[in-house]
Amino acid sequence: MGIASLEDLFMSDDVATNQAPAAPAAQSFWSRWLGVYVSPGQTFQDIARQPDFIFPLIASIVSALVFTEVMLGKIGMEQIIRNSIAQSGRTITAEQVQQAVQAGATIGIVISHVMALVGSPIYLAIVAALALLIINAIYGGAVNFKTAFSVACYTNLVNVLAVLMALPMIWFGAPERFNPNNPMPTNVGFFLSPLETSKGVMAIAGSIDLFSFWFIALLGIGYSAATGGKVKPLSIAGFYFGIWLVLVLGKVGLALIMS
Repeated sequence: MGIASLEDLFMSDDVATNQAPAAPAAQSFWSRWLGVYVSPGQTFQDIARQPDFIFPLIASIVSALVFTEVMLGKIGMEQIIRNSIAQSGRTITAEQVQQAVQAGATIGIVISHVMALVGSPIYLAIVAALALLIINAIYGGAVNFKTAFSVACYTNLVNVLAVLMALPMIWFGAPERFNPNNPMPTNVGFFLSPLETSKGVMAIAGSIDLFSFWFIALLGIGYSAATGGKVKPLSIAGFYFGIWLVLVLGKVGLALIMS
């Protein structure tokens, strides 16, 4: 073997020795989906290393469309409008109820489908934008929008789980008792009568929801992982909890004004 060949051999060994270890392969979408529920810390670290949002975003949109179709197919928009009027406590004539149903049924179906298609992307984009404000502007981090949006989309898989749990209740429940704003018993308001409880109390009780708090907690874990642990989960979750609290107070104020 010549001198040049020996030099090449040693140089190859040096290069191999100095190379950084290869990054671990990203988890599959299904592994990440399950991981969000059972091991969020490790899962969001994997998402932060290799962010993606297409599949979880599709899952959110599809679940919203399925919820809408089952709701309209089983309950019907006319019944939903009747329930809303009855649960509002307003005293109106049967003729006025029928007029409201006729006027609102068609537009209600259109709005329901539009919101199912674009509601999740818009909502999650806002969540991601708030994360950039919290992490980059306040804590001086360097998280990009793709990572922030990916964390938001995967976190929203807990709401996909909520939809899956709500479907049997819609399908087997009594149509005249259905409340589209509160379809399942994950919050205190579900167990209260809208006719016997003040609007302000109903607004607060309906907001104290298991999935809302789970969503906020996962945002803290996910965005902390996106910063490499430089910002603590509790700090980020605290900001989102503050935003949630402002929204709840606004909902209570609006309910009191309209009552």
